[in-house]
Amino acid sequence: MSRYQTKKIFIIGGTGAQGVPIIQELVKDEKYTVRVMTRDPESRRAKELAALPGVELFKGSFANEVDLTNGFKGCDGAYVNIDGFNCGEKAEIFWGIRAYEIALDAGIKFYVWGNLDYTLKKANWDPKFRCGHYDGKGRVGEWILQHVTPKMGVALFTTGPYIDMVLAPLTIMTPRVIDGVVTWSVPLGLGEVAHVALSDCGIYARWLFDNPDRANGLDLEVAISHISYNELAAAYTKVTGRPAQYLDVPFSTYFENFGPSSYNANPTDPSVMTFERNFTGFWHIWRESQGNKSVITRNYKLLDEIHPNRIKSAEEWFRKEAEKGDLWERVHNMAPILKWSEDGAAGSL
Repeated sequence: MSRYQTKKIFIIGGTGAQGVPIIQELVKDEKYTVRVMTRDPESRRAKELAALPGVELFKGSFANEVDLTNGFKGCDGAYVNIDGFNCGEKAEIFWGIRAYEIALDAGIKFYVWGNLDYTLKKANWDPKFRCGHYDGKGRVGEWILQHVTPKMGVALFTTGPYIDMVLAPLTIMTPRVIDGVVTWSVPLGLGEVAHVALSDCGIYARWLFDNPDRANGLDLEVAISHISYNELAAAYTKVTGRPAQYLDVPFSTYFENFGPSSYNANPTDPSVMTFERNFTGFWHIWRESQGNKSVITRNYKLLDEIHPNRIKSAEEWFRKEAEKGDLWERVHNMAPILKWSEDGAAGSL
């Protein structure tokens, strides 16, 4: 058995969109048990997780050293996905580093950091691509890989925009129905988004914990594929028979109805980016990404090896979603995917 093999995993971010499918996958066969940190054990998501076998809730905050110490205690694995869009870039960098340091002292054997691409660095420091909630996670991820010790195996799990958000309310890519046409209005140009399917996240995360020796030191960057929004709209129409379209809108039009970013951060702090500034960088990343080139790329061959049955196209994702119910009705009755949307913290989104 690997010296990095784990049995009980402490999870930060477990009630979030990504955390729920990861927990479900980890506990499905009783190989792992998990301790899930939550600020509110009485929330709907926390209660649903607590009903699963092998799930223990732990009330606390990642922004508290005592809570982190007690959360790691008695566990030998960790999955840490801090909501940087909630707390702000500066807080995520500090607490991301401290969580890692505390985990080392607590004797964690294998540690996974929920990561996003360090786009500012990948774009050769061009401020056009500066996106706070990406760069915050990416800086911590890079720091972690530079501080690997024999005491603890580590891996990064780098995701991206969830394709699930294209059929959900209060997201940056929520659709509208215009004259009977399902419409995505975003400032993407001819770019392509490396969307991630939440249903696949659990498989990838489980692979990291199942294969700690191979995963140690790995930055596992995942996605379905690089998807244009013309492709997205065409896939929706092909699956549903309903008309759909993509409208490339100017940045000024797109940002008319959005509020501030980092909803739990201090808006007077000069380090806190506005929603517009943050997501201007975000959309520039994807506007200039086509054919798995430019700032963000993915090794799809490796992903096929790790998860042969992964979702590989927008059409395949829509077809799987259609098995759950009519997608036309879903557009008219969208359910929140992001926890901050469900909690009503999205402001004017």
